[in-house]
Amino acid sequence: MSKNKGILIVVSGFSGAGKGTLMKRLLGEYDNYALSISATTRGPRQGEVDGREYFFKTTEEFEKMIAQDELIEYARYVNNYYGTPKEYVMQQLAAGKDVVLEIEIQGALKVKEKYPDTLLLFVTPPSAKVLKERLIGRGTETMEVIESRMKRAVEESQGMDRYDYLVINDDLETCVKEMHHIIQSEHGRVSRSAEFIGRIRRELEEL
Repeated sequence: MSKNKGILIVVSGFSGAGKGTLMKRLLGEYDNYALSISATTRGPRQGEVDGREYFFKTTEEFEKMIAQDELIEYARYVNNYYGTPKEYVMQQLAAGKDVVLEIEIQGALKVKEKYPDTLLLFVTPPSAKVLKERLIGRGTETMEVIESRMKRAVEESQGMDRYDYLVINDDLETCVKEMHHIIQSEHGRVSRSAEFIGRIRRELEEL
C-alpha cells in the first residue's frame, strides 16, 4: 500500500531526555521525515541560525502570526513565545512526508485537540537519576537551572499518560529504530487509510 498523506507527529520529553539527538539521528537515517521548525521570541543561543534551529521573531511579529492564524499551536514558556508555523507543516504532509514537531506538553495537547490524528510520542530516560546525570553531564547550565528543570520534569510527568507512546531513551540506536517502527506502523492503521479503502472498494466493484 502506498502512503498518501504524511502523519503529523509530536515528540515531547523532559529537558535532558535526548530529544534533539534522537530527532537528528532519525532524520539522518530515514528520508521520509521532515522536522518542523518552530518560531520563538527568545534570543538565539551561540551557533543557532535563523531558519535552521528556529525562526526568531520579535514579540510583535509573533503576536501578528497569532492574530492571522498562522500557527498550528503556540505557548508562552519562561517569558517567551514558542509556536509552530502552519504553512510549512501542511506543505510537507501533502507531499507525503511524516512531519515531526518537537514541542512541550502544553503545545502537544493543543495540536492533538486541533488535529486528532496527530501521533504523540513522549521521550524519557530510563530513570530520574539518569535524567539528572545527563543534565549535569551537558555542562552548560548551573545547578540552580538544573534543579528548576528537574522541578519542571515533575510537572511534565503528570501529562505522560496522555501520549500515544512512551519511548524510553536508554540506548540511542535502539530508540531511533523503535521510534521509526512506531511511526511507520501508524500508516497501516485503518483510521488513517480511508482514501485507500475507498479506492480499493471502487476497484473491486468495477472488477
